[in-house]
Amino acid sequence: MPKLIVTNRSGEESAIDVEDGLTVMEAIRDNGFDELLALCGGCASCATCHVHVDPAFKDKLPPIGEDEDDLLESTDTRDENSRLACQIPFAPELDGLKVTIAEED
Repeated sequence: MPKLIVTNRSGEESAIDVEDGLTVMEAIRDNGFDELLALCGGCASCATCHVHVDPAFKDKLPPIGEDEDDLLESTDTRDENSRLACQIPFAPELDGLKVTIAEED
């Protein structure tokens, strides 16, 4: 099963198995990372699933959409590797993807 590597806000890294068909947000939430709030449930309307993606995987992700870009623009911790985890469908080719949960705004 493909793995997702998640670094929480304390800097602790965990590898989690990801079932086919989940988004990165769903995988993180379903594995008990309470600091990723995902308040809107994946509708791209809140930016509480903001993560920083390892630059090595940036080109493997779908392009950032206008709504996602607007929401990330409203955060104080956005950088060039920022994405909303709900907008990243996890696929086998993303095995080993590393993300860091962004600091809370």
